[in-house]
Order: sequence, then structure tokens, then C-alpha cells
Amino acid sequence: MQDETQKSLFMNWLDEHGSSVMKVARAYTLTSEESQDLAQEILLQAWQSLPKFEHKSSVATWFYRVALQTAMNWKRKDKPRRARQKPLLEVQTLVTEGCDSAEQAQQRDTVERLYQAIHQLPKADTALVLLYLDELSYREMADVLGISESNVGVKLNRAKKALNELMKGGSHGS
Repeated sequence: MQDETQKSLFMNWLDEHGSSVMKVARAYTLTSEESQDLAQEILLQAWQSLPKFEHKSSVATWFYRVALQTAMNWKRKDKPRRARQKPLLEVQTLVTEGCDSAEQAQQRDTVERLYQAIHQLPKADTALVLLYLDELSYREMADVLGISESNVGVKLNRAKKALNELMKGGSHGS
């Protein structure tokens, strides 16, 4: 693939599917700086993997697969330093029309608690929850994760139960 063609294709795909990169990066990191670093690493891996893309899956599935693999490797390699990190205190502002500041504060708190709970899940469950939150079908989730659709249903049900417990204040071993 010629460099200019590859660059053009990559930029188009990034416009269409770039939000998945940030969602994955946010879910696997604790600070906004870490999130940006991981997003850059994901984009680098995607760029380097582009010549090997064989069109056997959709572009969205491919982007998710690269993002999740990179994030999981990042999390594993970076564990010692992350153990010393403080959780993200700022929450991305939700744009909500018609809500007063008390409702917005409650929404921000809920989103922050959700991300804290997601951080406590095993990494495979984290990936599944992200795909679910991005409203992918079971088939698409199965393609990204390389498991069967029925396995997606079973694992997703377990992950939802674990998240529910974590949101209530329980703990979940990872």
C-alpha cells in the first residue's frame, strides 16, 4: 500500500472510529495524561498494523481489536507504575441540556463510579463492557474478542452482575 493512500485511508477510518480509541484508553487508565498516552500508543499500533489489515472483519472491529490488545498489553506492562497512581479526579463533563447543577453533579459522580468499577473488573470483562457500552451487537463483540456469540452473552451477564455489585460498593477480584 502506498504511503499517501495508507495515510488517507487511516485518517478516514480515524474520523469514523476514533471515538472507540478514546473510550478504550479511558477505561484502561486512571489519569487523563495516561489516557492520552495510551490513545497515542493505540494509534501507533493501528498505523503499524494497517498494511496487515485483510478486510476479513469490519474496520470498526479491527480498530477495537487493535485498541483492546494494545490496552491490555499496556496494562500488563505498566502495572508497577500504575499501582502508585491516584484515580482520575476530574470527570469528563457531560453535556446535558435542561439539567440543573445538582443533576449534573450526580451524573458525573455516577460516571466516575462506573469507571472506577470498570477498572476493578478482569481485563477481558473490561473489554466486553466497553463494547457493550458502545452498543455493538453480540456478533460484533464476538468478532472483536474472538469468542462465540453465546459466550459473549454468558460473559456479559457475569460482567454486568459484577459491575452491579461494584457500583453498590462491593469488591470484585481481578
